[in-house]
Formats: sequence, C-alpha cells, structure tokens
Amino acid sequence: ANGYYYSRWNKCIHSSRDFSDMVFIDNYIFNKDVYIQFNSTVGEYVGYTEHGVFNAKNWNNNPGQLQQERAELERYCKYNAEIKQSAIADKS
Repeated sequence: ANGYYYSRWNKCIHSSRDFSDMVFIDNYIFNKDVYIQFNSTVGEYVGYTEHGVFNAKNWNNNPGQLQQERAELERYCKYNAEIKQSAIADKS
C-alpha cells in the first residue's frame, strides 16, 4: 500500500456529430494528482505543480514533442470516433 502511484490518462471529448468541437486531453498523474496536462484547445503543456511546470517548460520547447501531441486529435480522437460512430449508425 505504501509507495508511489503514476498513471497517464487521456481522453477525447466532443458533443457534435461532425467532431468540430473535439478536444484531446492528456493527463500525467502522480499520486492521484494531475501534475501536467496537454489540452489540444490550449495547444501546449500546462504544469500544475513545481515539477509539472518544469516539465511543461521543457516539453513546450521541444517542437517534435508538441507536434506529435497536437496530432493526436486527428490521429487518435477523430479516427476512433469515426469508427465508433459508423458502427453505431450501421446498427440503427
């Protein structure tokens, strides 16, 4: 029970059928607290703790890492949402 807890949790949120309002959020969590987050609406990392602010500054200065994270909205979110939406639409 003693020790450290780390996880990375991401999600895609949308309410429109055309995915025009879709947002990709990627959370980095330590001991159940988000310490850094990427939000596609913001377009960069935001730190919520001293360690998170330090990492956000470094990661935001890495163009390759930012480009990859920004691309997740299309590559991961919209791609999978289209598959799920077509599967649901085919059943109705």
